[in-house]
Amino acid sequence: MFSTTKMQHLMRNVCFAGLAGAALFTAALTQAETVEVPVGEQGYVEEAGQLRGKKQEQVTQEIGEPINIQGPVGEPAITRWEYADFFVYFEHDRVLHTVAKKHGS
Repeated sequence: MFSTTKMQHLMRNVCFAGLAGAALFTAALTQAETVEVPVGEQGYVEEAGQLRGKKQEQVTQEIGEPINIQGPVGEPAITRWEYADFFVYFEHDRVLHTVAKKHGS
C-alpha cells in the first residue's frame, strides 16, 4: 500500500489544498462595493451640515422630500438622496455624509 512517508506527503498536500480552498472561499465572501464620489462633487454644504447621524424621516422633516433616491446598494446598505444643491448619503436609515453638487461656472 502506501509507505509512511508517502502517506504523510499525501496528507500534507490534502491539508494545503483544503486551506487554500478555504482562503479563496473567504476572500470571495468578503468583497464589498465601493461608492465613488467624483472630486468635483465633494464639498461642505452649510444647510445640510447638521444632518449627520439623523434618520431619514428627520431629514425629510427638516429639508423636505428629495428630488431623486438611488439605492440602497451594497452591504452595508448605502442610499443616496438628491436635493437641488447637494446629496445626502445614508447607511441603512442614518445620514452618513452630505456632498455638495458641482455647479457649472
